Amino acid sequence: MNDTWAGLLQLALLLAALAVVYRPLGDYMARAFTSKGHWKLERALYKVVRVNPDSEQRWSTYAYGVLGFSFVSVLFLYLLQRLQTVLPLGLGRPEISPSVAFNTAVSFVTNTNWQSYVPEQAFGHLVQMAGLTVQNFVSGAVGIAVAVALIRGFTRANTDRLGNVWVDITRAVVRVLLPIAVLFAVVLMGLGVVQSLSGGVDVTGIDGAQHTVALAPVASQEVIKELGTNGGGVLNANSAHPFENPNGWTNLIEIFLILVIPVSLTRTFGTMIGDRKQGYTLLSVMTFLWGGMLAVIWWAEAHPNGPAALLAGSAMEGKETRFGIPSSALFADSTTGTSTGAVNAAHDSLTGLGGGGALLNMLFSEISPGGVGTGIYSILVFAIIAVFLAGLMVGRTPEYLGKKLGRKEITMASIAILAMPTLVLVFAGIAVVLPATGDALTNSGAHGLSEVLYAYASASNNNGSAFGGLTVTNDWFQSTLGVCMAFGRFIPILAVLCLAGGLAAQRKVPPSAGTLPTSGPLFASMVAGSVLLVAALTFVPALALGPIAEALS
Repeated sequence: MNDTWAGLLQLALLLAALAVVYRPLGDYMARAFTSKGHWKLERALYKVVRVNPDSEQRWSTYAYGVLGFSFVSVLFLYLLQRLQTVLPLGLGRPEISPSVAFNTAVSFVTNTNWQSYVPEQAFGHLVQMAGLTVQNFVSGAVGIAVAVALIRGFTRANTDRLGNVWVDITRAVVRVLLPIAVLFAVVLMGLGVVQSLSGGVDVTGIDGAQHTVALAPVASQEVIKELGTNGGGVLNANSAHPFENPNGWTNLIEIFLILVIPVSLTRTFGTMIGDRKQGYTLLSVMTFLWGGMLAVIWWAEAHPNGPAALLAGSAMEGKETRFGIPSSALFADSTTGTSTGAVNAAHDSLTGLGGGGALLNMLFSEISPGGVGTGIYSILVFAIIAVFLAGLMVGRTPEYLGKKLGRKEITMASIAILAMPTLVLVFAGIAVVLPATGDALTNSGAHGLSEVLYAYASASNNNGSAFGGLTVTNDWFQSTLGVCMAFGRFIPILAVLCLAGGLAAQRKVPPSAGTLPTSGPLFASMVAGSVLLVAALTFVPALALGPIAEALS
């Protein structure tokens, strides 16, 4: 009972903190991406890379910029890993194999941060700081830039210009991510998170044996892995490690960092389109899904059905005693409801229903509240689908925020929504019949299927968390998961940018008596229903064979 009240208090503090920053941060980001002025630091960067910050781009040029920047980032990060042995601050760590280097490069550039290695044994400090941490900033910035481009599609009329991708990425880093990261890195250090350039410290265990405890510049990387909804840990235990997450206050702050930008972007959206009720409507859908899954995971972990957990009174296997059930459930719900993937407990040890809740969060396309940027543009796509379905029912051309939704717009929205389910079901279906998968699984039956399904859902949604019972170091998993990360990231981005270009080219349609109101409880329920309908029709058969069967066993 004490744990329950402590968990409720933590939840109340989290919601209060998000409510306090929602308005100022959301409005600040709106100003950051609508301002005509450029900071001196930004102008210096534009001059170095020879970018005219006052020029604007068509959606196709904007998309080429995103793809080109991401390709160069993958190449740079791959080479950085392969050359680690000749670089400074390598700490004597070995050269990274080609398959792991490829998978890791794609993973961090796509904001996934899938890790199939032990980071404190694989990477030196330079690769961690100049490679992985830099990508934590810029991959999050790319997501924000795409979201801003889509919002401009709604606000602009009779134009083929969406803004400048280089300006948007730069402002997302310099004006949004970097200042918050610096502030909270200092806060985390003050609360006990480690920050060191030492490779480790030798200690003598209670058994008299010598051990090396790994050290790293953790605080500076911990904050952006959460703030940018990235999730890759500096240490293998991720946010369950006491050096990354030493106590209840750091745990609460890290959950806050995971949620704060995705939540506040709904305010940014409402401010930029000039109708904040629209942002509140989308926020209510996000909150409903996030709260619903939190209740499922929390209840499932507090009411286990396994014999060992029943005897213990709770499902504490794989969880840190300093956090307990409520904080572990809150973290699991938040990290899978966004594209973060960081963990403070072993998701493989969740109960069947609890693990199913975390998995379903990802299968909702991670819109509760979603990743940095990806959450807001994904839920806007679902809003377009909801308006389209309503238009079919009443027999009129659907309109959303003054823009008509024709064949092109619905096609792009459908591609954005269906890319992830296609990747998950196709690759998971192939994987479960391959002999190599049997060798990689430590569990059979329903839980083994859940592990495979979770892996491809995590990769295709750019989440990065995993059920630890699946060993993914063979070439099949390294390559196919890398493909899912890349396609799961860039197919929706291309579809969203094409959609934004089509919307910007239209003229504004004034509302009429037949226009569907898109703010308020009715429309929120339609959007939530569309999300549930897509997930139910697509994934219920697979879920029935995996986590649902496990929960009922």
